[in-house]
Amino acid sequence: MTAKKLDVPFVFTESGTDTLATEHKLPSVMWSQEYQDEYLSMNFGVFDSYDFVQGELVWNFADFQTTEGIMRVNGNKKGIFTRQHQSKDAAFVFKRRWEELPEQYKGN
Repeated sequence: MTAKKLDVPFVFTESGTDTLATEHKLPSVMWSQEYQDEYLSMNFGVFDSYDFVQGELVWNFADFQTTEGIMRVNGNKKGIFTRQHQSKDAAFVFKRRWEELPEQYKGN
């Protein structure tokens, strides 16, 4: 496979994983806050490894209610805050990331 030469910036949007604010497990398992933290950190590594990735947006700011389904736990829980806007661990993962990015990150 050959690399494509793209002269356009990419912004990754809607990355995240459902997480219960009350769930903590080591080793991490689906729905745990540790799993969400690891998932986001893995995404950051991918985003940082490509110069054409110029932006990233988490899905979602806060949990919200949706219809029930086998792929969701009582609504959409991909937020980095709960429905009551209380911080999940992921909010601190983002805080650290933003504080540690160099001022001229990727030349911008």
